[in-house]
Amino acid sequence: MTKATELAASASDHDPRVGLRAVAALRRLLEQLEAVQVRNARSQRWAWQEIAEELGVSRQAVHKKHGRR
Repeated sequence: MTKATELAASASDHDPRVGLRAVAALRRLLEQLEAVQVRNARSQRWAWQEIAEELGVSRQAVHKKHGRR
């Protein structure tokens, strides 16, 4: 089982402490994965608008979040 799979399983634990810690860890992982994929898209010359459409957010939101990296 991968770490992400373990975290996903823990997120539904009956103990709120375990579940909330797993949710927080998944959130951090998701942010890291998003940053990697945005860098990947930008290195392939994707426009901010294209990235935003795939993420389901506005162009301004994705540029504000990732534009300085």
